[in-house]
Amino acid sequence: MQGFAGKVAVVTGAGSGIGQALAIELGRSGAHVAISDIDTEGLAVTEERLKAIGTQVKSDRLNVTEREHFQLYADGVAEHFGKVNQIYNNAGIAFTGDIEISQYKDIERVMDVDFWGVVNGTKSFLPHLIASGDGHVVNVSSVFGLFAVPGQGAYNAAKFAVRGFTEALRQEMALANHPVKVTCVHPGGIKTAIARNATAAEGLDPEELAQTFDKKLASTTPEKAAQIILDGVRKNKARVLVGNDAKMFDIVIRAVGARYQSLFPKVVSRLTPPAH
Repeated sequence: MQGFAGKVAVVTGAGSGIGQALAIELGRSGAHVAISDIDTEGLAVTEERLKAIGTQVKSDRLNVTEREHFQLYADGVAEHFGKVNQIYNNAGIAFTGDIEISQYKDIERVMDVDFWGVVNGTKSFLPHLIASGDGHVVNVSSVFGLFAVPGQGAYNAAKFAVRGFTEALRQEMALANHPVKVTCVHPGGIKTAIARNATAAEGLDPEELAQTFDKKLASTTPEKAAQIILDGVRKNKARVLVGNDAKMFDIVIRAVGARYQSLFPKVVSRLTPPAH
């Protein structure tokens, strides 16, 4: 893919799924890649695959919720490669549970990783991106950053927050005449391990929820998702919808507006296993 050769790209959550696919596609496109994840085993696999195709790679364990560590990490990446052009804030977790029965700690954990992890990554790398003269912030929201559904209050809150944060940042960079582009990504159902690694409120079976997601909702491969995302980055798109399901839902939401809130619960009830 054109436009990435010689760029230094940082990918969080690169141990599996979209993050791993992004790192490899960036490597194939000639970028130098800094990868991180809390999953060191998955990260080692990604590193090995990158080295096999001749990519210059820096691999580090990173918990995106640890702000001071993230800031030190950003400085370390810039020192290692001499510059940083792109940050892909991709790391995320999932949780299912109605707000009524969800614990505060469960909601806080999702916000810490899925929202504050994006903020930490953006803020830590932004000075380096500006200094590069050709920066790009790519923040991964979700199709659930476009509309809300029952049982996903915490995840919706985090992904809506990522969307608002990212869209504001894009405008701010333009107003300040900074050489930094900004893109918000909204994947639909992607065939990754996020559902299998997800947690759930008491009374819900995480394994059953994961099987439902994998069988009924996951429709796009991580590799295809990475190609769509990078094409959007290359074209400097403000918003990238990943998958036909994301495009369809976007059209529906635009057409019916807030009325979707009376339509979607029926759909969700057919797809989600009952609490027991």
